[in-house]
This record gives sequence, structure tokens and C-alpha cells, in this order.
Amino acid sequence: MKILAIGDVVGKPGRQAIKQFVGKMKKKNEVDFVIANGENSAGGSGYTDKTATELFSAGVDVVTSGDHVFKKKDILSYIIKENKLLRPANYPEGVPGCGYIILPLNGNLKIAVVNILGRVFLKPLRCPFKIMDTLLEKISQETPNIIVDFHAEATSEKIAMGWFLDGKVSAVVGTHTHVQTADEIILPKGTAYITDLGMTGPIDSVLGRDIDNVLEHFLTGMPAKFPMAKNNIQLQGAIIDIDEKTGKVKSIKRIKLKLDEAS
Repeated sequence: MKILAIGDVVGKPGRQAIKQFVGKMKKKNEVDFVIANGENSAGGSGYTDKTATELFSAGVDVVTSGDHVFKKKDILSYIIKENKLLRPANYPEGVPGCGYIILPLNGNLKIAVVNILGRVFLKPLRCPFKIMDTLLEKISQETPNIIVDFHAEATSEKIAMGWFLDGKVSAVVGTHTHVQTADEIILPKGTAYITDLGMTGPIDSVLGRDIDNVLEHFLTGMPAKFPMAKNNIQLQGAIIDIDEKTGKVKSIKRIKLKLDEAS
């Protein structure tokens, strides 16, 4: 089975890229399942029910998130009723939403998607490593096909999670930094890993934001608004080919597609 994992979708430009590419990628690359991190899909920070619905309508099967998941208040009622919009599993018990989901795929097959948040330079949530151990006791009984979106800041924490989960899940894909890394690999026990899938949005920017405004802030130290940038819109991520019988990965390939470019 082929999985398309998409890096952080940023604002309207990112949603435009999703609309243009996801359907085409499914057909051309025979993609069976699409995961996208969309926690910056509403104006560059957070979700709304509208932006989440746009991603699902464009062909995304599961939408993951991170530290900005509850940035917009109206997402609370939506995330309760839409279990395909995940929040990090290591939030405290009782927080609205789900941290993972198991879905049927192609007959008797099932696929699981888990969303976890790193703790280095981010919120001091429950230990993501221990949470993964607990979740895998349940999930692995239902399917070996498991994709983990590890939304984290520190490269070291992400790499450590990759090694920790090698052989236990199909893939560990990093999100959050908005910068695609060139370290995709299949680890020794069959798990695909990449430190960061990158950003789906305006690449001629500072992490999706207008360059001039961000430079002014750095040069003066004064508060500033950071509007969305608009140029060089790309979809970034990876295509992961999984042996659905074992959950082991056959290949992982980075992708970088420019808006209006043939896919």
C-alpha cells in the first residue's frame, strides 16, 4: 500500500496546493491513503471547521496536528465529532479529540495513524515515548500498518523516536519545523523515517510568513504582524510504500511539487 504523508499545510496557499495535488497524486502514484498535518491551515496558525473540512474534501483521509491544534476556539466542537482530525495523543486524559485512529482500507486491511507531540522546546506534555508504548499494545493487535506523525522541534528527539519505534511501526514522519529534511531512510528493522516532511504552502517566505515583516521584527525586536506569504507555493512530503502484510516499508521517497506544476 502507498501512503502520501504531507508536511505542515500553511494557510490558504497550503490549502490550494492540497486541492491541486492530492487527487492527482492518488491517481498517478496509486496512493491508497493520505495523511496531512494541517494545524497551520487557518491563517497560518490553528484550524477552523472550514479549513479542516477543505482538507478532507480535497482527498486527505486523516489530518494530524500539534501544538497549535486548539489555537482557534471553534475547533473544539468540531474535533469532538470528527475523529479523523487528530490531536496529539500525549495531551492529558479528558482533553477533547483523539490521538490516534484505526481505519479500514482495501477490504480486510486496516491502517492506524498516531499523532504525538515532542516535549523539547514545546509544551511539557506526557512522555511521547511512554505514550507510544502504551498505544502500541492496543494498536498492534489490530494492524501492523502504523504511521506516526511526530510533531516536534528538536531533531535529536525526532531521531530518537525513529530508533525507539523501529520495527514497531511502519513509519515515523516528523512535522513542525516547516523545513523539509533530506534524511529519509528505512531503519534496520523496517520502519521508514524522515525528520521533517516540510511545508505545504508559500516557500518564498519565512516558514510561510511574509519575509519583510519577519525581517523587520528580527532587526528591531518590535512586535509585528506576520501575514501569509504568497509566492512559490509547494506541496512537500513523502510517499511511503508499505508491505501491508507485515507493516514493513519497501520504500520512502521525498516529494516536492510546485503549484501549477504537472504532478
